[in-house]
Amino acid sequence: MEGAGALDAARSLVLGGAEEPAAWRWALAKIFIMAGFIALTAVANLFMGSASAKWALMAPIFVPMFMILGYSPELTQIAYRIGDSVTNIISPMMSYFALIIAFLQRYEPKAGIGTVIAVMLPYSVVFMLGWTVLFSAWMFLGLPIGPGAPLEYIPVAPEMAIP
Repeated sequence: MEGAGALDAARSLVLGGAEEPAAWRWALAKIFIMAGFIALTAVANLFMGSASAKWALMAPIFVPMFMILGYSPELTQIAYRIGDSVTNIISPMMSYFALIIAFLQRYEPKAGIGTVIAVMLPYSVVFMLGWTVLFSAWMFLGLPIGPGAPLEYIPVAPEMAIP
């Protein structure tokens, strides 16, 4: 049962030794919440091309909300960047969309917006699914984002002066 030992090691790594089903459900719920945020960002990208303007609208809402749930702001930024990047090629609001149509019309003179979206939609879906699966695996394994950047946000209680 060599595989069972590896599963137990992974379980203790991810859940910190917690064996109860509630801990597993919470770990999966956290992944589904971030996958939903990725999908929301991808849909918003279809209507708003500027990544910085979109982040300026979404960050003040989602970063504090996810911090309350225990996500680090860095993790929220990663999920945002995945959702923002996967639909760039099918968004008519992208600044290079007209240039892509012009290049495509060299080879297909009747090509237009619909042609570009129809050709690129499968790629966009596959990239979104692939990046979401990789991101979910990263979260499930509990790997840190980088040096000094954990997945979890642990609030520090402010020190209060006792009168």
